[in-house]
Amino acid sequence: MQRSTFLASAGAALVLGAYAPVRGVAANAQAANEATLSPSAWLRIGEDDTVTAILGKSEMGQGVTTSLPMLIAEELHYPVDRIRVEFAPVDPAFADPLLQGQTTGGSTTIKGLFDPLRTAGARARTMLITAAAQRWNVPASECTAQNGTVVHAGSQRSARYGELVADAAKLPLPEHVELASPDTWTVLGKPHRRTDALAKSTGRTQFGIDVRLPGMLIATVAKPPSVTGKVVGYDAAAAKQVHGVRAVVPISSGIAVVADNYFAAQQGKRALKARFSAGANAPSTAQMTAQALALTKVPGVGGPPKGDPAAAIAGAAQKHAATYTAPFLAHATMEPMNATAHVSAAGVEVWAPTQNQSAAQATIAKAAGVPPSKITLHTTYLGGGFGRRLETDFIQDAVEVAKAVHAPVKVIWSREDDTQHDYYRPSTANALAAGLDAQGKIVGMTYRVVSPSVSKRALPPLYKNGFDPLAMSNAGESLYAIPNYHADYHDQETGVPVGFWRAPYASANAWAAESFIDELATLAKQDPLAFRLANLPAVSRARTVLETAAKQAGWGTPTAAGVHRGIALATWDDSLIATVAEVSLDGKRPRVHRLVSAVDCGTVVNPLTLEAQVESAMIYGLSAALTGKVTFTSGVADQHNFDTYTVVRMGESPRMEVTIVPSREKPSGGGEIGTPPVAAAVTNALFAATGKRIRTLPISDALA
Repeated sequence: MQRSTFLASAGAALVLGAYAPVRGVAANAQAANEATLSPSAWLRIGEDDTVTAILGKSEMGQGVTTSLPMLIAEELHYPVDRIRVEFAPVDPAFADPLLQGQTTGGSTTIKGLFDPLRTAGARARTMLITAAAQRWNVPASECTAQNGTVVHAGSQRSARYGELVADAAKLPLPEHVELASPDTWTVLGKPHRRTDALAKSTGRTQFGIDVRLPGMLIATVAKPPSVTGKVVGYDAAAAKQVHGVRAVVPISSGIAVVADNYFAAQQGKRALKARFSAGANAPSTAQMTAQALALTKVPGVGGPPKGDPAAAIAGAAQKHAATYTAPFLAHATMEPMNATAHVSAAGVEVWAPTQNQSAAQATIAKAAGVPPSKITLHTTYLGGGFGRRLETDFIQDAVEVAKAVHAPVKVIWSREDDTQHDYYRPSTANALAAGLDAQGKIVGMTYRVVSPSVSKRALPPLYKNGFDPLAMSNAGESLYAIPNYHADYHDQETGVPVGFWRAPYASANAWAAESFIDELATLAKQDPLAFRLANLPAVSRARTVLETAAKQAGWGTPTAAGVHRGIALATWDDSLIATVAEVSLDGKRPRVHRLVSAVDCGTVVNPLTLEAQVESAMIYGLSAALTGKVTFTSGVADQHNFDTYTVVRMGESPRMEVTIVPSREKPSGGGEIGTPPVAAAVTNALFAATGKRIRTLPISDALA
């Protein structure tokens, strides 16, 4: 990292790191005429002993307001609970080192910031110790930092961090600092309760939908119900007759009704009687499914094969093939899409629950016609993200309306808006074929994925020659030791907007892959666990999580009457997981009693957060597996609200157990890894119960 130092105009301050000073980050300290020490963009220490972690990440339930300060606390030798948290302004200083933008997604937060935040804490500690040693004229090696204080044991002198900030800020940034060994950690790897739990539990946390501004108006937007639809007419006069409606504004996504409150806005929206066309080539599910199945029979785009899978399968003692289909899925965040904007001569100010500050800034600039320097974006807490809030359409709505009415406006989407105007998880049709030798070992396998591409729109540099590498998660390479293997891909153009979802492609691909592995185990007349172990490398992280999950679940031991087990293995973002499901049938309705997962996410910062994330992801995957689907008729989503797009309720939730496999590997993603294996574990258990394979999701449709 390059170094830079600067002296704050109102007091001594040091900002050290690869970036220029961050606009607004030290504003509070400067306004109070205080010195600050900032060894990186993510950390600030004030003369009043406050330590502030400045997060370029969004908090949507995954626990970054606890886990990221833990990284600093370990090296700074400072209590985690005393570290304050601020959400950062939009600035390149806060770009994710892995995603190259200020964004939260892909389970990269800990993975990308593990070293930078620890280094920031270590540099601050080193500089504070050096400042104290120089003040006392003693060797720095004789001084230690502990609990926010630098101590010289020999002379029994001590100084609080705040007392040393001004002197430390004048020192050069240390070129090299030694980070604490895991063997000496007192914070990292230890369970720590969420530092934001009290504020969230008592309603003091501000989510996007909580924002209140003086003179603020509320708007809803009448949007074409078809994904290809257009507005053809509306009755603005009728809407304005509704008490409380202030304006009717055409914007890019539809017709906004602006009112004093949400109820009036909704009533005005109904009174609009907006008329829409379906648009050209409006997609329907039956047509899209037929097209996808046809594509599974045609070679797709992929890299060179490993070995010769076609020949291996042709000469195999036993052969098997199967095709699996999974539907589009909505995100169903508990907090519907919303954003608040105020456009004035001074610039644009936006309050938004966003996962993607970089893209949001670009959207705001374009919608308001202002340069980024005129934009202030406040990131609020998010009531769920799951990839949906990587998009910025709801922010664009707010900016366009606010610009038109010259007042602060909060745009709120209804649940129906949210469900029918999503960027859906892509549908898939997956075709697999394999051959077994006489001992039941897999000698060759092919895997074809047919699915709309997210990268083509969202990450164009990744999409080349019709190939989307993200679409091949849990398909492009196998965890099993298969000597001959090949996977290819078809980008199916459907016209349905698709986006990132919780482990988007892995959630469908792992279901197909692990369902197929179970089918091969049946073909080989082997126990599903034994078959997997026989085909895994002798030593691998995948084998360890599989064995751990099976042991924790009691695989091979008796279950309660009518209860059957299924098992599945998956990977996501360098993490590995195995899940065992215990399931029974009540008529045609499955009941999932227990989900047991073993997860290897490399080095773990906070076990409590990881366990909560895996449990959350398992429930998310279970909802999708049991009943989740979005279907289309002439471009219109058939599902509208939680009555038709159902999720697992508390009374339906299974008992969940998560075992974290100890690891010294580098940290990898924990926020999404729980989702991919759930569907396969459940459908494999249902096969054990019924003898029938489920090759179409959701399960409710397959069992109907």
